[in-house]
Amino acid sequence: MLSPRLAAMVDALPLAPGMRVLEIGCGPGAAARAVAVRVDPGHVLAIDRSATAVRQATAAGATEIAAGRLRVRRVAVEELALEPGEGPYDLAFAVRVGVLDGRHPALEQRALARIAAALRAGGRLVVDGREVPLPRG
Repeated sequence: MLSPRLAAMVDALPLAPGMRVLEIGCGPGAAARAVAVRVDPGHVLAIDRSATAVRQATAAGATEIAAGRLRVRRVAVEELALEPGEGPYDLAFAVRVGVLDGRHPALEQRALARIAAALRAGGRLVVDGREVPLPRG
């Protein structure tokens, strides 16, 4: 069950069936699960730096994981890299992620570069409900 605030964030995302979506800072995975339903037969990769959050998201998303709609990975966004054979994502989103809130500019720039590298050409990043421009290199 999503909180009203998180439901509004998910509702505002430009989602469509078949999309590949990256959630940054997934916490217990509620948004990732909601997005996985909306992009079916697409795929969601939910990442978090916290082992506890990854365990919670994995347990709560067992149905979506078994169906191939969701994968959960423990990684800090500033260290994110696509794994061998992993395709790029169409959209990335984050809600209340400290590294993307402007307080740590150097770390934020590193994270933005990693996100841009994980997205297909023309892929988009939405942070706290607003689209964020990405570095292109």
